[in-house]
Amino acid sequence: MRKILIVGAGQSGLQLALGLQSRGYEVTLMSNRTADEIRSGRVMSTQCMFDTALQHERDLGLDFWESQAPRIEGLGVSVAGPDSGRLIDWVGKLDGYAQSVDQRVKMAGWMETFAQRGGQLVIHGAAVGDLDYFSRSYDLVLVAAGKGELVSMFGRDASRSPYSEPQRALAVAYVHGLGPRPEHPDFDAVRCNIVPGVGELFVMPTLTTGGRADILFWEGVPGGPLDAFQGVKDPAEHLSLTLELMEKFTPWEYARATKVELTDAGGTLAGRYAPTVRNPIGRLPGGGLVLGVADVVVANDPITGQGSNSASKCAAAYLAAIVEHGEKPFDEEWMRGAFDRYWQTAQHVTKWTNAMLAPPPEHVLNLLGAAGQLQPIADRFANGFNDPSDFENFFFDPEKTNAYLASLTGN
Repeated sequence: MRKILIVGAGQSGLQLALGLQSRGYEVTLMSNRTADEIRSGRVMSTQCMFDTALQHERDLGLDFWESQAPRIEGLGVSVAGPDSGRLIDWVGKLDGYAQSVDQRVKMAGWMETFAQRGGQLVIHGAAVGDLDYFSRSYDLVLVAAGKGELVSMFGRDASRSPYSEPQRALAVAYVHGLGPRPEHPDFDAVRCNIVPGVGELFVMPTLTTGGRADILFWEGVPGGPLDAFQGVKDPAEHLSLTLELMEKFTPWEYARATKVELTDAGGTLAGRYAPTVRNPIGRLPGGGLVLGVADVVVANDPITGQGSNSASKCAAAYLAAIVEHGEKPFDEEWMRGAFDRYWQTAQHVTKWTNAMLAPPPEHVLNLLGAAGQLQPIADRFANGFNDPSDFENFFFDPEKTNAYLASLTGN
């Protein structure tokens, strides 16, 4: 029986641990927090997962909360005008619904399931020295903890990382009491509100520790008016600032948020990081090799909502690569091959996300505007969140965009 160590108990680490466990591998999982500490802690992300990523969970029988979480059937885009009105406003329908399950709920539940099924769970914050020691006892060591000292083992890939500084200041609030969107009161949608030159507000339904809720998520251009959450420690002050900025920049969203309150004291989060692609292989002081997983090696800005989706897809790619490899050694060549397999999908996410962080060029503004008149464009854009590779066909290149628009309008 092959022995595998996974460091980090997030979406990718737990999904991979449970998947390997179900196939008979002897898996040890290291987490710096217990399930109870995760469940009672602070929110960690917005984690809206689209159909392909959700299917990876279903394939492993890990879709424990699917019947409880709101079904997100659409994705809407609004672009603010100079008078705080909307220049653009539409919603595309998703072919398969998306869902957001608070990671405090999911990770705690999955961790308890892993232990109940006989997995070895080690509650310990791992350092490079620990991995150097442990690596001699395992056939493969995977690092799925996307923050802290361990990430420093994986060198930055400058050719795939155009940004060296954070491109957005992030601020999240989980709330109860948000009213329905009058344009589509009969189904749930993620709403992306773009304020040109200032940032973006995302609004989405979720399942949290206290049941159904909604997430208010500001992405602010650094140094701009939305970059106001640094040093805000009080959750109530965080929410008040969130609403104040909504009233100023997205009054149509503020109109349904006048009665919201935080879901719990841990329902806020703020921070920033530079989008970075790293070398997938870490070399330990003793000569051993470890393989980086998900946002350890490909960390995109959350502007395109791909973090949990990418983590799920990475775990699925690595699981297949491990199982197919049989009893052969997990050497450097295999590690590069496993990462390259994941990069086949991740490269499209990185290209699209980095493009969305820049001011939109004219052909993209034309595309977003046309989506308000032509439902097929709105639907295709929405479904790109599930399969970002499709953006290559109609989004990046002005000629492809114009050809696509012409195919729909006959002009």
